[in-house]
Amino acid sequence: MNLTPAIVAAGTGATAARAALFAPLMQAACTQFHITDPRDVAAFLAQTGHESGHLVFMKEIWGPTATQKLYEPPSAKARGLGNTLPGDGLRYCGRGLIEITGRRNYTLAAVGLDLDLINHPELLEQPEHAAMSAGWYWWNNKLSALATAGQFTTLTERINGGLNGLADRQALYGAAKKALGIA
Repeated sequence: MNLTPAIVAAGTGATAARAALFAPLMQAACTQFHITDPRDVAAFLAQTGHESGHLVFMKEIWGPTATQKLYEPPSAKARGLGNTLPGDGLRYCGRGLIEITGRRNYTLAAVGLDLDLINHPELLEQPEHAAMSAGWYWWNNKLSALATAGQFTTLTERINGGLNGLADRQALYGAAKKALGIA
């Protein structure tokens, strides 16, 4: 599969300039993490496109909102994310194209990507690491099986924890499939 800027733009909703920047980076992530089936690639593009605000945001917009406040210990949400120290919620907020969140996921991604994400979580804001972290997350959470089986709603829940932005994700998925020439 050769991801062109036009395919990336269609599948992520990105501008031509952002798609040109990210096409080779997303291609590298897809290659490294075995995201090769066209249905899998389409789902990957749609989900990363939505999660990153169409390849604009590499870091979660921080309020903090009521939900984001739960990222801080001692909440159950914080425990689930592996956030154990005061400030972990903000320090390990969502970053990358798929919004890696929480000390636990940063620790796992650090090992998987060979990056010092615990001391330098901002590395996931760099385009090359943002793309690779999305590929790593996809592979590590076995999302290709859901994508190739057409289980897009379940895939969305696994990434987002709910169905936030489902309509946008589905529209991007349809555009990605069309750009990739699949029904």
